[in-house]
Amino acid sequence: MNETLSDETSLSEKKLRSDEEDEEFEYDIKNLRDEIHTARHDQYLSRISSELQHGSTCSSRRSNSNDGFFARLFDLSQDFCLHPNNRWYCVWEKFIVLYAIYSSFFTPFEFGFFRGLPQNLFLLDIFGQIAFVCDMILQFFVAYRDNMTYKMIYNRSAIALRYLKSYFIVDLLGCLPWDILYKASGNNEEVRFLLWIRLIRTRKVLAFLHKLEKDIRINYLFCRILKLLVVEIYCTHTAACIFYYLATSLPVDREGYTWIGSLKLGDYSYSHFREIDIWRRYVTSLYFAIVTMSTVGYGDIHAVNSREMIFVIIYVSFDMVLGAYLIGNITALIVKGSKTERYRDKMSDIFKYLSRNKLGKDIRTLIKDHLRLQYECSYTDAKVLQDLPISIRAKISQNLYKPYVENVSLFKTCSAEFINQIVTRVCEEFFFPGELIMEQGDAVDQIYIVCHGVLEEVSIGDDGAEETFSLLKPSSLFGVVSILCNIPQPYTIRVRDLCRLLRLEKQLFSNILQIYVDDEQRIITNIREGRAQLHVKQLESDITFHIVKREAELATQVNSAAYYGDLLQLKGLIRAGADPNKKDYSGRSPLHIAATRGYEDIMLFLIQESVDVNIIDNYGNTPLFEAIKGGHDHVASLLIKEGAILKIDDAGTFLCTTVARGNVNFIKMALSSGVDPNSIDYDHRTPLHVAASQGFYLLANLLLEAGASVLLKDRWGNTALDEGKISGNKHLIELLEEAKSIQLSEFSDNSQAKLPTKKCTVFPFHPWKPMDSDCYGVILWVPRTIDELIETAAKKLKRSPNSFIVSEDAGKLFDVDMITDGQKLYLVNES
Repeated sequence: MNETLSDETSLSEKKLRSDEEDEEFEYDIKNLRDEIHTARHDQYLSRISSELQHGSTCSSRRSNSNDGFFARLFDLSQDFCLHPNNRWYCVWEKFIVLYAIYSSFFTPFEFGFFRGLPQNLFLLDIFGQIAFVCDMILQFFVAYRDNMTYKMIYNRSAIALRYLKSYFIVDLLGCLPWDILYKASGNNEEVRFLLWIRLIRTRKVLAFLHKLEKDIRINYLFCRILKLLVVEIYCTHTAACIFYYLATSLPVDREGYTWIGSLKLGDYSYSHFREIDIWRRYVTSLYFAIVTMSTVGYGDIHAVNSREMIFVIIYVSFDMVLGAYLIGNITALIVKGSKTERYRDKMSDIFKYLSRNKLGKDIRTLIKDHLRLQYECSYTDAKVLQDLPISIRAKISQNLYKPYVENVSLFKTCSAEFINQIVTRVCEEFFFPGELIMEQGDAVDQIYIVCHGVLEEVSIGDDGAEETFSLLKPSSLFGVVSILCNIPQPYTIRVRDLCRLLRLEKQLFSNILQIYVDDEQRIITNIREGRAQLHVKQLESDITFHIVKREAELATQVNSAAYYGDLLQLKGLIRAGADPNKKDYSGRSPLHIAATRGYEDIMLFLIQESVDVNIIDNYGNTPLFEAIKGGHDHVASLLIKEGAILKIDDAGTFLCTTVARGNVNFIKMALSSGVDPNSIDYDHRTPLHVAASQGFYLLANLLLEAGASVLLKDRWGNTALDEGKISGNKHLIELLEEAKSIQLSEFSDNSQAKLPTKKCTVFPFHPWKPMDSDCYGVILWVPRTIDELIETAAKKLKRSPNSFIVSEDAGKLFDVDMITDGQKLYLVNES
C-alpha cells in the first residue's frame, strides 16, 4: 500500500516538474512528432509540425500523405538544409550575436585609437572574422520563410540566390583582414575607412533586440529601455572614437591645435596625449561626446580647429534627431499602446489561459504562429479605419475586396446592392500553410471568400484516410452551403499556401439575406444549377431539402403579405423569384387570400402577374368562391371579368344550405357567376325546394329569375310548389303557381317536345363593358330557336326585345345549335 502511494507521489512530482519545465520553455519550438497522440487532429499537426515547429534538418523523411503538395513541401532529404529554429543553429545565432556586439563596438574603437592592432587583439579579431565566415557559409544552408506565401523555402538555389542578392557582398567585405591590408598598403589611411563596412553586422544585434521585444517572458519596459540605452551608448561611443581620430589624424607637431592636445583639466595637461593611458584617452573622448550630445557644453572641452567644428555641427544636428527619437520612445513607454505591446499583451493573456487549462504545447505553438502572422500583417487591421466615416470605409472596402466578391460563382447575377453589403461587412484574415479553417462535422458560423492563396477540401473517413475533393482558389467561397442548409461542415478546409481570406459572420450574412430576398433566391438558383461543387449524394439531398423548405417559407411569406395587404412586400417577394401560384400547406394561393380579404389592389397586381384565377385549394374552393363568400362584390366582378368560374363541389348541397341560412347576397353572386340554380343535393332537393319550404319569397323569386324549375321533384316526389303550400306563404304560392304555368306553356306547343338538355347564362351588357356589380345574369334552358332565347332573356332581364345575343368574343349568334352547355351569353341592345 505504502509502496503504491509512494509510486503515485513520485509520478505526480515528475508530472509537476514536467509541467514547470513546459511553463519555463513554453515558447521554445520543438519537434512535435513524438507528442502527437490523437487520431484526426494529430494527422493535421504532424503535417505542419515540420513546417512551423520542426527544428531538424532537411534530411527528414518524405510524408506518406496522398497529397503531393505536402510531400513536396516537407521533403528535405534531397539537400542538406537547416531550419531556422533548429536548436543548434539557435545556439550558433546567439554566439554570432555576441560577436556582432563586440564587432559593432570594437570597429569604431579600432578606427579611432589604433594604427595596427596589438598581438592579442589581432588574434581575437582573426578568430572573429573566421566565425563570421562560418556564419556566411551557413547562410547558404538555412531555410527561410517566403514573405509572400509564408512557406518555408528549402530549395538550395533559392536560398543561395536570396543571400547573394542581399548581404553577401558586404558580409564578405566585412570579413576581410583590414588590419593586414592596412599594413600591406603602407599605412594608407583610405584603407582604414573600409573598416566601417563591418558595421553591417549591427543588423544581427537589432534583429535580436526586436525579437527580444516580442518575447513575453521578458519585461517589455526592460526591453525597450535596453534598446534605447544601446542606441544612445553606441552613438556616443562612435562619436568619441571619431573625435579622437580627428585629433590623431593631424601630425604630431600640430597636436596642440586639437581639442585634446590643447586640453588642460586642473593640473593635468594632455599636451602629449599619445603617451597617455588609452583608457584615459577613451574616457576623455567619451566625456566630450556625451556633453556635446546633451548640449550641456561646460566649456572645458571644445572644438579647436575647423575640422572639429564641422563634425560638432553635424554631430549636434544628429543629436537633436536622436534626442527626439529617445524622448518619443520614452513617452510611448509611459503612454503605452504600441503595436508590439498590444501583441505582447494578447500573447500573454492567451498563454495564461492555455497554461491555466493545461493545454498542450502543440496548440500553444499553433496559436503563437497565427498571432505572429496577424501581427506581421496588421496593416490590414480594421481598427486603423475605425475613426473614418462609414462612407469612406465602404469605398475602401469596395476598392480592396469587391473584385473578389463579384467573381464568386454563387453570387453571379446578384444585385450590386447585395454585393456592396457583403463587401462592406467582411473582415480580412491571414492563415499559415497547414492551418485548419474548418473541420469536418463542425457547426459553421462564418463564411470565407478566398482572395489569395490555395486551400483544399479534404474528406476524412472513419479509418482516418483522407481524400482531397477539390482546391479552393481565389474567388472561391466556402461555408455558405452549410449555413444556408443548416448542416454541419461536410469537409475539412486546410490551407496549402499562405492565404488571405475575407470572413463574414453568419448573423450578418443572414441579416443581409433577409433584406435582399431576391438575391437569396438567386443564390439558391445558382446552387440548383450546379455552380456549387457537390461531391456526395448526401449533400445534394440536403440542398434539395433546403430548397424545398425555402420555397415553402417563401410561399408563406407571400401569403402573409397578401393577407395583410402589403403590396410593396408582395411585389418584392414575387420579383425576387417567388411563384405567385405557389400554395401553402392548405393549398391556398395569394389569390385566395386576397379574395377572402377583399384587397382589390392585390388582386389587380396578381392578375397582372398572370396567376391562375381558377386555382383550387385543398378544400376545392376557388378565389371567386372566396370573394363571393366574403361579400366582396367588386373583387368577384373583377375575377369574373378575367374569366373566373365558380366551381363548387356538390353545388346542390352548398346552395341548399346557403338558401336555408337566408344569405341573399351570396345567392345573387353565385347565380350571376353561372352556378346552376337547379343543382340538387343528396335528397334531389333544389335550392327552390328549400326556399319554398322556408317561405323565403325573395330567394324563390331570385331563383326563378335565374331559371330555377318548379317542375323538378325531390326523392319523395314533391315539387317546390308542394313545399310552398306546406309553408303557407300565400304570396310565395302565387309566385310558384305563376312560374309553373309559364314553364308548362313554354313546352305546350309541341307534345313531342322534350325538356331542354342545355343551359346558358345571359348577362344584360356587352361582354367588353366593365361588369356592374348590380347587374346579374339569368340562367336559361336553351330553347329551340334564337328568337325564343332573346324573348325569354329580354323578359327575365327586363330589357328591350329589340336585342340580339352575342358570345364572349362579341360574335353575334343566329343559331341555338352553336351554343354549348353552360356558355356565357350577352344580351345587347341593337341601338
